[in-house]
Formats: sequence, C-alpha cells, structure tokens
Amino acid sequence: MRKNRITMIELAKILNVSTSTISRALKDHHSIGEETREKIKKTALNLGYIPNSVASNLRRRKTNHIGVIVPRIDRYFHSSAISGIEEVANEAGYYVSIFQTKDSYKKEVESVEILMSNKADGIIACLALETSNVNHYRQLANSAIPLVLFDRVRDDLGASKVLINDYDAAFKACDHLAKIGCKKIAHIAGNLNSSIFKARLEGYKAALLENNITIDEDLILYGNILSKEEGHEFANQLLDMKSRPDGVFCANDLSAASFIQTALIRKVLVPSDIAVIGFSNTPISNIINPALTTIDDHAFEMGQASARLLIKQIENNDENIVSETIIIRNELIVRESTVSAK
Repeated sequence: MRKNRITMIELAKILNVSTSTISRALKDHHSIGEETREKIKKTALNLGYIPNSVASNLRRRKTNHIGVIVPRIDRYFHSSAISGIEEVANEAGYYVSIFQTKDSYKKEVESVEILMSNKADGIIACLALETSNVNHYRQLANSAIPLVLFDRVRDDLGASKVLINDYDAAFKACDHLAKIGCKKIAHIAGNLNSSIFKARLEGYKAALLENNITIDEDLILYGNILSKEEGHEFANQLLDMKSRPDGVFCANDLSAASFIQTALIRKVLVPSDIAVIGFSNTPISNIINPALTTIDDHAFEMGQASARLLIKQIENNDENIVSETIIIRNELIVRESTVSAK
C-alpha cells in the first residue's frame, strides 16, 4: 500500500509526459488534446493524485485564506456574523479561520501575528474590549494585507468598516420607552472602551432629552462584558432604589433577559411595573417570558457585507484602495416586555 501522496513529477514519469502537460491537462487547457486530457485525468484519479493548491496559490502570492478575529464565539452576534462571512467567503473560493480573543488585547495581537505569518489574504476583525493600541493592525498595511473592521471599529486606522448606527438604534429604543409612558428610564451600559457602547449611551441620553426626561446619572450602570451575572446584579441595584425606574434600556439582550428574570423573582411585573428593552435580537429575546423588545442589528448581514468588502479589496489589483464604510440597517422589534406598559 502506498503511504505517500503521488507527486506531479511521478505522475508525469508514469505517463511519459512533461509536468507542464499534466498541469494544463488537469486545468482543461485547450492546448492539450481531449484524448490526452482524459487519459491524464483518469490516471491521476486512479493513483490518488491531488494538486498542491497551496503551492500554486503561493506562486500566485495568494492563499485563499481569510482570518476572522472576534471577541467571543459564544455570543450570538459574533457567531451570526461569522456565518455570514463564511457563506460569502466559501462561495468565492476562500476558506476562513476563526480566532477568539475573549476581549484580550494580548490574544488579539497574537492572532494578527499568526495570520500575518501564515500569509492570510485578508483579515476581518471586531476589536477586543481591552484594545486601545492598534499598532498590530497598522502593521498589516506594510504587509499589503487588507483589513475590514466590523461592529467595534476605529476611525483612526483608515480601514474599511461595517457597522450599524448604534446611536440611532439606542435613540429608537429609548424613544419607544418614552412614547409608551416611561418617565424614569435607566440604562445598563456596556464597556465604554468600545465605540459601540459609547454611541448607545449617547443615543440613550439624546432620546431622554428629546422627550423632556431628566438624565439621572444614578440610573446609568456601567457593565464590562454584559453577562447574565452583571444583568442580575444591575437589576437588583435598580430595583432596590427607593424610587425605582419604570423603564430600562440594556445594551445587550443577555443582560436584559437576566434583568427580566430577576424582576420576576422579586415579584416586579414586566412590563406593567417596569418596561425592558435589549439589543441584538438574539434567540433569547424570543425565549424569555415576556418576550423581549429589542434592536435587530442584522449580524448575519454585517458578516456578509464584511466578507464582500474584504474580497473586493483582495482581488483589486490597485494597491491604492480607498477605504469604505457600510452602515447596516437596524430596526426596533416590539414584543411583550414593553407592549403593555403605561
């Protein structure tokens, strides 16, 4: 039994033809007669010959490899974005490798270095919460590796970006709370190291001012990763207030769902006592009872758009590519956690 893969040189010797003839025949080149092409293909198939696509791609200075760097694969937003990226990339003939930083700056730097050393054709990234220094991404320009940032982005990198208007989305959510009669609206905010959570905080404040509601800094609680545990902790803090809020806008669905669970345990009714809105339209928003009003940020579409943008840059021979910014639509999905409020 043969243990090693047959090479093109060995195949050429067996068929008594040149390696260039083998290569052209396997690519159905018109310079090779049909009978010869079929003979070569049949022999190659019988002997288990597999073309070395990696070597071929390296000769063309292309690996058909895209790296994707995300904070947390277990978050629905990121897994949905990855699915969108893979769908577009695979259809275009690229394979995708995924790196998870768990919001660590160090892991993000290591991920970029690995992708550079493996000659990835391009990188799609969502910045880690710990990341403030982005010199590791600046190095990509020196290596002519295109970069597309999505969701958590930086304007000072000059990279192409795909995101939603987080300010507009947060404004929409909090304006809804005001329009259904909420007068004292709290905000469970995300980590302000990230541009998206800053924008959501500003949208929250703008909506309150638009509706003549006083901004009370005591009603703004700042999270880190907006986990279930943080949602529970913040729910208790807000519900323990002597004059507790009648509405709350949470910067993600997980903390919002945890808030609802905690409220119900404490016999606080949602939405009649307090209305709750989340962010991202994750599956938990439909599972929790009452179902959660939320913002749909269309993560899958964000991933698709990121992949299309990156592949366009990879396959564009013009090195002076102008960066682009794509804004993905967002929409308010109204469900039971606000529908019956005052």
